[in-house]
Amino acid sequence: MFGSRLLNCFILLLVVNLSNSQIRLPRLISDGMVLQRETPLTMWGWASPGEKIEWQFGTFHQVTWADSAGNWTLEIPAQPAGGPVEITISGKNQISLKDVYFGDVWLCSGQSNMELMMDRVRDKYPQVIADANNPLIRQFTVSDEYDFTTERSDLDGGAWIQVNPHTITSFSAVAYFFAEELFQKYHVPVGLINAALGGSPVQAWMSERSILAFPEDYEEGLKYRNPRLIEQTEATNREIMQNWFEELNRTDRGLAEHWEQYSWPDNTWKTMMIPNYCTTEDSSIHTGAIWFRKHFNLPERLTGQSARLWLGRMVDADSVYLNGTLVGATGYQYPPRKYNIPQKIVKPGNNVISVRLISQSGRAGFVPDKPYALYFKQDTFDLEGPWKYQVGTRIEPMAATVAVRWKPMGLFNAMIAPLTRYRIKGVVWFQGESNTGDPGNYQPMLTAMIRDWRDRFGQENVPFIIIQLANFLESADQPRESNWAELREAQRKTAQLPGAGLVVTIDLGEWNDIHPLNKKDVGYRAAWQAFRLAYGESGVATSPLPVRANRKGRNIFILFSETGSGLVSRDGRPLRPFALQGSDGRWHWAQAQIKGNRVKVWSREVRQPVRVRYAWADNPEDANLYNREGLPATPFELNVK
Repeated sequence: MFGSRLLNCFILLLVVNLSNSQIRLPRLISDGMVLQRETPLTMWGWASPGEKIEWQFGTFHQVTWADSAGNWTLEIPAQPAGGPVEITISGKNQISLKDVYFGDVWLCSGQSNMELMMDRVRDKYPQVIADANNPLIRQFTVSDEYDFTTERSDLDGGAWIQVNPHTITSFSAVAYFFAEELFQKYHVPVGLINAALGGSPVQAWMSERSILAFPEDYEEGLKYRNPRLIEQTEATNREIMQNWFEELNRTDRGLAEHWEQYSWPDNTWKTMMIPNYCTTEDSSIHTGAIWFRKHFNLPERLTGQSARLWLGRMVDADSVYLNGTLVGATGYQYPPRKYNIPQKIVKPGNNVISVRLISQSGRAGFVPDKPYALYFKQDTFDLEGPWKYQVGTRIEPMAATVAVRWKPMGLFNAMIAPLTRYRIKGVVWFQGESNTGDPGNYQPMLTAMIRDWRDRFGQENVPFIIIQLANFLESADQPRESNWAELREAQRKTAQLPGAGLVVTIDLGEWNDIHPLNKKDVGYRAAWQAFRLAYGESGVATSPLPVRANRKGRNIFILFSETGSGLVSRDGRPLRPFALQGSDGRWHWAQAQIKGNRVKVWSREVRQPVRVRYAWADNPEDANLYNREGLPATPFELNVK
């Protein structure tokens, strides 16, 4: 009796709550949004079951009703580019969406090189940031979330923001330059949906349906539908990190004795040339804490000035002191070290920089070919050269942790699924670094993901622009295998899908930085692919692509497409680096020569070539096959026919 009365009360409360429900919109449909022009649009949301919903803007007026579950959709006929308009949605409540434009919407996704913001490249593009003031370029940043259980219908947060000098620093750098180039050509509003997460593998962006063909990855994702496993994993991660850092700090003599102090006697410390990796100079250095000190003299005229301290990049984490005062710290290896120095800290005569460097990986150091200097307004003090160093503590490497948010399906469910009803012009995809450990499955996975995304968005062959991995790591003097090259090849082959395009960036990377700063040329080249794929432009310059390789005697002739106004050697020197494989399976460097839209390749050491490669290396820095428009040919491997 009591139980039935309690159930009736619950049902009554539920009915009351439903009857009082109001219209609710997804996060994407909000003030300042950009809607895709020149195509019918579906708008959607939630309300009370059966509630009447009215949309109105300008002369457009449309009515729909929520279904029995409170879901509703509404169709907007194709609209020309323009705005702003104010949209009024009425039911039991009323919502006004202000400053809405119709233009072109691009989904920009991938990992850290897509996520990397303009703030990170402010020193490379200071004038771009200072002059940024285009309210018709807008970005919606999808918050970093994962979900292994449910394809979410909405996002937890986010808002549309427009470009100005204050907001530009939060824009994806690649996406911003991509949008800028589009706007300069077409002068229509550009909306960027930024859904990217550093370190993420392609598996994390795949839906359950698309990853079923890859059983190991599917099973791995299924495990994390258990919330207790997630809790236990994250608790274990925290415990591992906490214990490691507690031991580090407890045993570090430098912390206990305050080696950061200006007056600390370092005359007995060893000397190391900086920049350099510690193990290059001292093989006894392993994981733990290593302290470095650099003395330099300043004239009195500089002591009343502020400055900026640039310490390149360091592996893995650092705390930096000037004359005993902490001026900056960075917790992981990838960001550049750029620390502001207040004028009161510097002193005339002897000054001391102290660095506590934490090594988690065993290859600690100051990354070469980066700037190490103290910059005043009109003076620069070079900090390269001899530094004093002393090991504070040596401890065992940190145990491996598990990155839950990168597991299969999680990012798709939380960051892509809620977007799929929002009409887009195309996708720009910048990802792959996290799959270089196992590049063999990348092509089928990325292909499955693209087909699935197109199906989910209901846009068959929607343009999909793939940004290829840039050159990275040290160059090779002999032909050898390369996971980075193999993954670039997977990207090249995937880009042969209808409506897909490849952006070649092997000349835009930095050997010592997985996050190269030249994002402007990357964004512009992606825009040129968009001109061709999304806007139907002809004669647009793109990178030369191999079509086939035919053998005539000992010579190989490679036919290229997208040669523009002709193939050239960028530096006027003989073409390189081409390699041929003989029937014995060995690779040899080969000579090459341009013959119209073909390249002739041969080697005295290979009588019967069976395969040919170009720029097959982690960092093919000497690759010089270009078209006259200045775009590099893609790396490739072809079987010889």
